[in-house]
Amino acid sequence: MSPERINPAELSPPTGFSHAVTATGGRLVFLAGQTALDGAGKVVGDTLPEQFERALANLLTALAAAGGAPADLARVTVYAVDVAAYREHARELGLIWRALAGRDFPAMAVIGVVRLWDEQAMVELDGIAVVG
Repeated sequence: MSPERINPAELSPPTGFSHAVTATGGRLVFLAGQTALDGAGKVVGDTLPEQFERALANLLTALAAAGGAPADLARVTVYAVDVAAYREHARELGLIWRALAGRDFPAMAVIGVVRLWDEQAMVELDGIAVVG
């Protein structure tokens, strides 16, 4: 069962997210926060887009290991140490999202944080998916 995306006409048109997502009859998968860590546990990428791409790829790898696909994502939260930079790169980040995860956008939020667990990390993504 794939989540259903709901975007009421009364709300501003969503760009890169859905206003609401519903799902029934599936298995919930809670995805831990993922940063731009490589297999050795080192942060890779010198720019926000590079780190975003790796963090999203890591999130999708965890989802795939749980039997899910990008379209199964119901909710993603993005934690950014520089929200202004995130907004500045929004178009590029959207292209990265579409290349890796497609156009089935989950409900999303971007939250500014002072820092992440690894000081070099610029962005972290966690999520909830409905698989099955």
